[in-house]
Amino acid sequence: MSANLPTLAFAGIGLMGLPMARRLLQAGYPLRVWNRSANKCQPLVQAGAHCVERAAQLCEGADIVMLCLADTAAVRDVVFGHGGIIESAQAGQLLVDFSSLEPAATREMAAELEARSGMRWVDAPVSGGTPGAEAGTLAIMAGGAEADVERVRPVLAHLGQRLTRMGAVGAGQVTKVCNQMIVACNALVIAEVVALAERAGVDAGLLAQALAGGFADSKPLQILAPQMAESRFEPVKWHVRTLLKDLDTAAKLSREQGSATPMSGLAAQLMRLHGAQGHLEHDPATLVQQYRELQS
Repeated sequence: MSANLPTLAFAGIGLMGLPMARRLLQAGYPLRVWNRSANKCQPLVQAGAHCVERAAQLCEGADIVMLCLADTAAVRDVVFGHGGIIESAQAGQLLVDFSSLEPAATREMAAELEARSGMRWVDAPVSGGTPGAEAGTLAIMAGGAEADVERVRPVLAHLGQRLTRMGAVGAGQVTKVCNQMIVACNALVIAEVVALAERAGVDAGLLAQALAGGFADSKPLQILAPQMAESRFEPVKWHVRTLLKDLDTAAKLSREQGSATPMSGLAAQLMRLHGAQGHLEHDPATLVQQYRELQS
């Protein structure tokens, strides 16, 4: 192991956090980990990570502290709550947040963290799902000072195929909102398409193959259409609640900016309806069920 490698810390060992943290370990980085449910850290501990009891301990000896958490409230609690990162954060350390949060809240928390401790913030939400996290092919969109983004670039190269600095703190989150608007609207249309094809007597299982390479092609089409056609909803690779949360963030951002987002607004309501029918923790492939039920 090179003595020049920075020491890393990682909070949030979930669907995305686990494979991301595992890749950092495999790359040889010293890694401290923390998760609210400590048992989720065990695969990483077995691979050489050190599990700490409190989020505040992540900063002890770490150069870069990374977060991959559920939402804005979770990040705020881990950073500023009792036993949180703020208790041991120091100037010279960097916080890199892979979570998908509200841009305004990100800017507020970044300013507070730096004012109280000197620790700086890079928002670096990712796209590519669990397959991208496992393969290290995520698209990473970053907001932060140019020097801070460049400092973490060699580390993030182990996680993503591309890191793009979009601007100051918060710009990464705005870009992720745009990403999720496209993904969520796409998922809903794909569900409509699969259900319509089935209704019309066409083999929906061939849709992804038939449309590959054309203007309608996309990664969501190639992943979701076969799953929907086969009613293959497990294992869960991402959650309906995540898309709903991000669509709600899009609606809030559009109001703040005075920008019209009618398609995403409708997508949020359709996603909320699906979630209310018991699908919040399910894979978005289950969206096809909503259209099948409408047609039955």
